Amino acid sequence: MPETPVSYTVSDAEFESILVAQGDQSRPTVMVHHGWEGMSDGLLAVARRIVPWGYNAVAVDIYGKGKSGTTPEECQALMQPFMEDRALLAARLKAAFGAVAALPSVDEQKIAAIGFCFGGLCVLDSARLNLPLCGVASFHGVFTPPPGPPPAQIHCKVAVYHGWDDPLAPPEDVVALAKEFSEAKADWHLIAYGHTMHAFMAEGLSDPENGIAYNERSATRAWAALGAFLKECFG
Repeated sequence: MPETPVSYTVSDAEFESILVAQGDQSRPTVMVHHGWEGMSDGLLAVARRIVPWGYNAVAVDIYGKGKSGTTPEECQALMQPFMEDRALLAARLKAAFGAVAALPSVDEQKIAAIGFCFGGLCVLDSARLNLPLCGVASFHGVFTPPPGPPPAQIHCKVAVYHGWDDPLAPPEDVVALAKEFSEAKADWHLIAYGHTMHAFMAEGLSDPENGIAYNERSATRAWAALGAFLKECFG
C-alpha cells in the first residue's frame, strides 16, 4: 500500500500526516488521530489495518512534523499545551481536516475520524466543532469538554469505545458526556467494556497499577464495532 506524506503549514508550524491508500481512486477516508505520544509506527499500523476495508486512511499529525515522545514526561509535555488551550487544538484539527479533504484520492463527502487516548479527545472535539465528518469514533478517550458554551447541535455520528475501569474517564465523566451529546441532539452511542482499563487497544502495554492495560478481548470487540460503524457512516 502506498504511503504518501501530507504536508501543510499552520501559523508557520509544519505538519506531516501520512496517507495510506490502495491507489489514486477517490475513496471514503478515515483520519486516525494519535495518542499523547504523537506520530508513531503504531499509528501507521492502525491506518494500514483500515485500508483493506476499502477505505483510505490518514495518520494525522497534531503536534507538528518530527514531534513525538518516547517517555511519559516527553509525551505529557507535548500533550499538555493542547489540554490547556483547546482553541489551539481546534485550530490544528481544522487544519488537518482541510488538508485531508483537499487530497484528490479522498471523497470529501465521506470522511470519518477515529482516535485513541488524546486522539479520542481530538475526535470528540472534532464533533463538537462540527467539522464536516460523517462520524467519529473515540477509543479510551478523554471526555472533558472544552470551556465555553457547548454546540447547540452536533451533526455527525459519534461512537465511543470505553473501558469501564479507565481512571481517566470515571463513571461521572461518562454520564456527563452522555448528557452533553444528548443535549446536542447527536446520533451517539457508547460501548463500555467491563474489567477493561485505559489504553485497552494498545497491544503490549501493561501498567495495571495506574489503570492502564491492553485487553485483547475488548480490543477485538471494539475493532469489530468500528468496522460496522464505518459502514454505517459511509453508507
